Amino acid sequence: MSEQATPPNSPNAPQGRILEEPSAAAPMPPPKPVPTWAPLGTPMFRTLWCITLVSNICVWMNDVAAAWMMTSLTTSPVLVALVQTASTLPIFLFGLPSGALADILDRRKYFVFAQFWLAFVAVLLCVVVALDWMTPGVLLALVFANGLGMAMRWPVFSALVPELVSKAHLSSAMALNAVSMNVSRIIGPLLAGALIASAGTMWVFVLNAALSIISGVVLLRWKREQVPASPLGRERLPSAMRVGLQFVKESPRMRAVIARTVVFFFMTTSIMALLPLTAKRFEVSWISTAGAFTLLLASMGLGAVIGALMLPRIRQALPSEKLVTAGTFLQATAITGIALVPTLPLAVGCMMLAGLSLVSTANTMGVRAQMALPNWVRARGMAAYLMSIMGGTAIGAAVWGKVASLTSVPTSLMAAALTGLLAMLLVQRLSVDRQVLEDLSPSKAWIPPKHSQPEEGRVVVHIEYTINPEKAKRFRTLMQESRRSRMRQGALQWRLLHSMERPERYVEEIVDESWTEHLRRFDRVTEADVALRELKLAFHVSDSPPRVRRFFETH
Repeated sequence: MSEQATPPNSPNAPQGRILEEPSAAAPMPPPKPVPTWAPLGTPMFRTLWCITLVSNICVWMNDVAAAWMMTSLTTSPVLVALVQTASTLPIFLFGLPSGALADILDRRKYFVFAQFWLAFVAVLLCVVVALDWMTPGVLLALVFANGLGMAMRWPVFSALVPELVSKAHLSSAMALNAVSMNVSRIIGPLLAGALIASAGTMWVFVLNAALSIISGVVLLRWKREQVPASPLGRERLPSAMRVGLQFVKESPRMRAVIARTVVFFFMTTSIMALLPLTAKRFEVSWISTAGAFTLLLASMGLGAVIGALMLPRIRQALPSEKLVTAGTFLQATAITGIALVPTLPLAVGCMMLAGLSLVSTANTMGVRAQMALPNWVRARGMAAYLMSIMGGTAIGAAVWGKVASLTSVPTSLMAAALTGLLAMLLVQRLSVDRQVLEDLSPSKAWIPPKHSQPEEGRVVVHIEYTINPEKAKRFRTLMQESRRSRMRQGALQWRLLHSMERPERYVEEIVDESWTEHLRRFDRVTEADVALRELKLAFHVSDSPPRVRRFFETH
């Protein structure tokens, strides 16, 4: 049996389905909001969340200590600024390969490796400092190595969350991740600053190493349920990366999420990029510039925590698309307020509003990304999502910093608010998220073919349909969905051919990288794919099923 062998009206035809969110025509009572803390009732999620919280605190401690140490090694502003670059660059360079590895390898083992990599780097930092071997170049290399560990850890943890909690708890679990990030943003710098002032930079690295090792040891106790190994073996890394990018490109929902994410963080990063300069406006007799900066940063973190706690009620009151619009509007309002308010207390209120809108909007887009990804490509998809956050942040910081240098800090902030709001409205109009939730649960409805002696090289599949010419236009429109489905599964190429001699004859042509990659597509079939097949077969007017023929390319 092949993927097209069962006629649509057969009693044995698999019943695929597409799930849609409730429409206005058929209203359903809103689900009871899930408390933000509910996922912590799951022991393994609670353990991994605590490990992630500790790791995030270590990241902030490490960044603060490294930046401070660089100032003692050199007076070059460029080298000091490169500390932040070395910390974030690995996510751009290795985010996608890391996501691919997290999908190819055992996720538990990969997570453990990433955690012990961070512990190894932390110990190495301690040794280098203790032996007085530290130079600006060595420090940048070690900061880069630490960033590489974060590039490994973030995608795999994002992919593990749906395994650990139910779908109903997914939003709350991701809100707790936001709480972890923002609480660590407050605790990490404060703890690092206190240690640097009282004991020295060396002890920040020592504490970082100790916490990283303890986290790794605790992680070793996790007994994840073993996922059966594929009889086809592991994907090759280059192919896995290609398929991951291809899935994101061919998924309308993922494209919509990434477009909104880039625009939102392009606007939001103006606050953080210009905050040190903004803090100078609020220096008064009772607080220094550094104190105002710390207070504003902590206020944003506090607002994010409050937003995470309020998120279940917010999500119940607003559909996700309206929540993104409202969150962008609130963020633009907060940025404008920070640019214009005359006193520090008002600026603190604006920063809290910015933190609240940040966590609610980012959480909504993160959940949409998770819901758009089947498990086999989840880490790669979440890596692309995380890279879109970093990309929007990096581009925005450069743009708004340049605007501030040409005009003024308040002007740059107001330009960011206006540009971000208009861009989000434009993106939502051009990149439509129709909120149709495909059933991405795996299906075994298609039985893979057998071949006694598969050849090397590409595989070309032809599926022949007989279509009523009066319905040809609708069929061709539907086949564009088929193209997206095949490409998301990993096909190299797709074409729809129309016979010149027989106008009722259409041939769907699919090219796969190899026989093994052709068989992998059968493992990636979802219930939504089965539903799409039934829609295609409904146009087929022949008494026999569409004919499937397979060829090996020869050279």
